Amino acid sequence: MKLAEDLLAGNRRALAKAITVVENGTEGKKELLAKIYPHTGNAYVVGITGSPGAGKSSLVDRLTEHIRKHYGLTVGIIAVDPTSPFSGGALLGDRIRMQDHVLDEGVFIRSMGTRGSLGGLSRATKEVIKVLDASGMDIILVETVGVGQSELDIMNAADTTVVVLTPGAGDIIQTLKAGIMEIADVFAVNKADLEGADRTVTEVESMLELDKERDWTPPVVPVISLHNKGLDQLYQAILKHKEYLTESGQLAVHRQQRLKSEVVEVVLEQLKQKITREFKESGNFEETLEKVVKREIDPYQASEVILGALIR
Repeated sequence: MKLAEDLLAGNRRALAKAITVVENGTEGKKELLAKIYPHTGNAYVVGITGSPGAGKSSLVDRLTEHIRKHYGLTVGIIAVDPTSPFSGGALLGDRIRMQDHVLDEGVFIRSMGTRGSLGGLSRATKEVIKVLDASGMDIILVETVGVGQSELDIMNAADTTVVVLTPGAGDIIQTLKAGIMEIADVFAVNKADLEGADRTVTEVESMLELDKERDWTPPVVPVISLHNKGLDQLYQAILKHKEYLTESGQLAVHRQQRLKSEVVEVVLEQLKQKITREFKESGNFEETLEKVVKREIDPYQASEVILGALIR
């Protein structure tokens, strides 16, 4: 497959086309992913998440610049935006905010719409990560939609998850109680030049001290992304977490678990498609649902009827 060959050879146009094929699920997607799969597993994936207005895009922009300038590593960026209800495309378009990297051959930026996914990530994000990985990117930064607690699936896509906080964004203790805080491997307190930044850092650290069951205590790093302050400390914290995962063997374990979960996700997705294509079109689907509405059968019995028809 020429597209896969060009992608593996580092062709940027092939990379862009491959992502489009994967994101849109067009013909050749399965063949493409099969060809590049043996060449994946090399990039380190960092998730950047947090509430709206935390400055995630600016942080990703400046962190990318820092990594390129001081470490010379290639960076792939996936900016997952809300989907436009009209065009179906990414609504915010983070590439607009990252124009400084357009001419840098070592950086590739792709905005993606969530397309109805409630977990803060597009359904195709994991597959796009594989495409960027196979293309030779050293680090992949995944910036999620800032939608709060429902973003927990970032932990199923990233090796290290950075949760971005800002001072003055309400009661930080209440925020820390949200499930999104429990997935953090590193905390970045952005806009640390604002009043209350020191207090935010102290409160987060105090909360973390209460959790004695963690083998890894997430560091809390003050950052002023607009002034390029704290970026190396943040990157060093990410590297330290990577070192911890590698030495403890958890990196390999987590990646294996994610791959196994992904197989289940693919099976479920294909089952949904099969139901739509074969069972629903036969008319039996609506007939079965109507029986549920009339309370002639319950939803579990209906599901058995549907699954039974599929596995004959």
